[in-house]
Amino acid sequence: MRNAWLVAGREYGENVRTKGFWIGILIFPILITIGIKAESWLERVKPTRNFVVVDQSGKFDSAIETALARLQEKAIARELQSYMSKYSAAPQAPTAEQLDQVKAGQTAKVDFEQMSEAEAKATIALSLISGGLKPNAPPFEAPRSPFRRVAAPEGVDTSAAPGAIADALRPFLRGERKITVDGAEAELFASLIIPKDVDELVERPGEKRKKRVDRDGAQFWSTNLADSDLREELERAINEEQRRVEYVARGLDGKTVEAVQQTKVPLARFDPKKAAGAEEVSIADQIRQWAPAGFVYLLWISIFSISQMLLNNTIEEKSNRLIEVLLSSVTSWELMVGKLVGIAAVGMTMLGAWLGFLVAILAINSGPEAKVATSLLEVLKTSGLLPAFVVYFLLGYLLYGAIFLALGSVCNTLKEAQNMMQPVVLIMIVPLMTMMFIPKDPNGTLATVLSWIPIYTPFVMMNRAAASPPMFEIVGTSVLLALTVAFTLWLSGRIFRIGVLRTGQPPKLMELVNWLRS
Repeated sequence: MRNAWLVAGREYGENVRTKGFWIGILIFPILITIGIKAESWLERVKPTRNFVVVDQSGKFDSAIETALARLQEKAIARELQSYMSKYSAAPQAPTAEQLDQVKAGQTAKVDFEQMSEAEAKATIALSLISGGLKPNAPPFEAPRSPFRRVAAPEGVDTSAAPGAIADALRPFLRGERKITVDGAEAELFASLIIPKDVDELVERPGEKRKKRVDRDGAQFWSTNLADSDLREELERAINEEQRRVEYVARGLDGKTVEAVQQTKVPLARFDPKKAAGAEEVSIADQIRQWAPAGFVYLLWISIFSISQMLLNNTIEEKSNRLIEVLLSSVTSWELMVGKLVGIAAVGMTMLGAWLGFLVAILAINSGPEAKVATSLLEVLKTSGLLPAFVVYFLLGYLLYGAIFLALGSVCNTLKEAQNMMQPVVLIMIVPLMTMMFIPKDPNGTLATVLSWIPIYTPFVMMNRAAASPPMFEIVGTSVLLALTVAFTLWLSGRIFRIGVLRTGQPPKLMELVNWLRS
């Protein structure tokens, strides 16, 4: 086997010295970092959305302004929480009494008249912890509002019929014309048009609503169909205000009804499998339930990419006749084993770097303000998913690597290999199709049956890892998978022995069967 190890060392050295290998290693932490920071980055670069509200009924203006203020208050609260977690020496949330004291001028002298309510609350909270900020802490910057209500453009008759108003605003919504905001040109993101007789549009149980002509009703216009935040917030504000009006009309106190609607019985989630006293389901428990699905995807990508690398190397060496030189010094079996081991080492190096970067990035980003990152780091350290991932990667790679190596040995070009790979790729897609279903029923019929099919065992059992499948299935499927790997390697060796020196057209199916018999 000494020659096999020499071949393995050669394969490993040639692959780790390529630019693609290092790009593959370095791009992973970049993608993970972007995935963690993307939401906050996108929110910062996202432009303020300008929108027009034409409320001919006059009923909803106040409710819409309140909804916008509520959105801004939530954004400032999130940013303030993150700021306090990073820069406060001893972060703590101010009490309502403290807020009242500060606003009254007893703790800080602030001109609250020039601020929105949300900005005022942020200033109050900062004044309460000003003595506890870390040295050189940057000043707190309130996030800009994601949406801004603007007046209707000049030339738009807001007293016209809703359909006519929509037609007048259409060029602005398409970007063909600009609106003017604070003396500068800007784009109009959306418009909301509410007719005078909006009460006739209200849907009440047991009542038939009056039929309207096309586009003559409450209308929300926008060309951006993906960003639904504004539409949902406006819809919520309008419906809440309409319900409040309904309460008053029926002799009910709107605030009392709202208080009743917000009354609820807290429902805590518990897991009977956990130890006594720690049964409550935490964020880490929920991540632990779904983390295997992420590992399945990583397992699929790694096995497929590494096996593809093995296939390409074999075809390249066969096409430039280098394979014949190698076979003059080693046997076909030693060459095949050396290639499998060498590329496996490349894969383990890449996966080790990826997982190391993942743990490091999570450790850097973990903390009180990043509960998901902290919980995911805890899951990786305590769940045993990493050892299971390594085992299933090795067995899965040997299984599919042997198949890809046999394919590479009978093909002379990548085009021929791609044609023969299609059935294998279709088979490998099944675990991805079931990846999100199995965690919902990890010990059900589908998961159990797929677990006992060796070509799917690594992916399905990895997906079931958090559900603690029966030990019989863990051991049984692993033994069956190991036996299948050994048998596949034996078959691949017999095909590789003859196919690697063959030229011309790829062999037919019956010819491959004859090779296995010989």
